[in-house]
Amino acid sequence: MATIAPSLLSANFTKMGDEVKEIESIGARVLHIDIMDGHFVPNLTFGYSMVKALRPISGMIFDVHLMITHPLDYIESFAEAGSDIITVHTECDDDLDKCVQLIHSCGAKSGLSIKPNTPPETLFPYLGRLEQILVMTVEPGFGGQSMISECLDKIPVIKAECAKFGLSIPVMIDGGVNISNVRTAAKAGADMMVAGSAVFGAKDRAAAFRELTEGSVISD
Repeated sequence: MATIAPSLLSANFTKMGDEVKEIESIGARVLHIDIMDGHFVPNLTFGYSMVKALRPISGMIFDVHLMITHPLDYIESFAEAGSDIITVHTECDDDLDKCVQLIHSCGAKSGLSIKPNTPPETLFPYLGRLEQILVMTVEPGFGGQSMISECLDKIPVIKAECAKFGLSIPVMIDGGVNISNVRTAAKAGADMMVAGSAVFGAKDRAAAFRELTEGSVISD
């Protein structure tokens, strides 16, 4: 069974606090928070002040995804704001070794993400220092897109490389997850799945979250 991480990007921005409380009340343990700079991706979202404002009202794991060109300038601020996991992109302009090291020195867990056109091998030099891997299954920047199913093929490649070195790193996917493809993603090996509109956009969010979670169970 995969962990479903609702994405704050799909929440009602006029009542963020209430949205976070509700999503935690229906059983979510991980909240995915997309940070966009308008440069690395063509959109702007939240800053570390949003993470800081939400931190006191939630016990969920804050999984912060930095879709920004220069994450080194912001990692410390997001860690201080209360981020539990900070993920940066292999395609960013900063030194990835320094990014991972800084995240750890700030007391957070470190993740690396790849876009749909980036080969999984890009991650291999860093596997021994990661607590999470994020495979984008849409082009990052906007919610509500359809999943690029071919991206799921990267998951077994990554897991096979991890197995060579005795590593067990959770692989998360982000983009287009819904009830029609959640089982396919689970069979491909996804341990965690970001779900935006599939949860926040549902009339019955509790039912949607439960169906996604149950849908990720792989039967023998």
